[in-house]
Amino acid sequence: MDSLKREVDLSKNMAINAPMANTTTMMMSSASSSAASSAAAISPTTAAATLSRYENQKRRDWNTFGQYLRNHRPPLSLSRCSGAHVLEFLRYLDQFGKTKVHTPVCPFFGHPNPPAPCPCPLRQAWGSLDALIGRLRAAYEENGGKPEANPFGARAVRLYLREVRDSQAKARGISYEKKKRKKPPSQPQSSSPAAALPPSAAAT
Repeated sequence: MDSLKREVDLSKNMAINAPMANTTTMMMSSASSSAASSAAAISPTTAAATLSRYENQKRRDWNTFGQYLRNHRPPLSLSRCSGAHVLEFLRYLDQFGKTKVHTPVCPFFGHPNPPAPCPCPLRQAWGSLDALIGRLRAAYEENGGKPEANPFGARAVRLYLREVRDSQAKARGISYEKKKRKKPPSQPQSSSPAAALPPSAAAT
């Protein structure tokens, strides 16, 4: 009788606890699926919000150029923008430059690391201008501009960048020539012992 009673009590406890266990399992499953769906919903937003550094800089540059066109006298539309206007924009940016470019009369002309300060003007570095034009050229086409009418790819702009590069290289004593990588010396192929022997010895 005692054993039978224990079995009945055990079965009752299992019957009572089973719904609770099922409820707990369902709650845990629901919580995990909710967390997963939340993570899935957040991931695209986070990915969209955290654009690459290049994309963020390109957007800022495009907004800056648009502001320049609006402040132009007379105001310019993008469709009327030419390579000449791009050159005006680049010269306008020189006032915000941080690169010291020595004049020919400066005693530090051609000196890459001047030992003392000088009154030479600050300019935009050639590398910064070159990267800026690359970003604006891409942004122009992304915003509906035709590649063949892209003012940032105009010949005058390319020539201007080349002149800035050469003049800054002379003024600062910096060479912009790319150094060729030296090829590693080719290792001589190791000869087999049989090949090192004279033909008569190899035959024997």
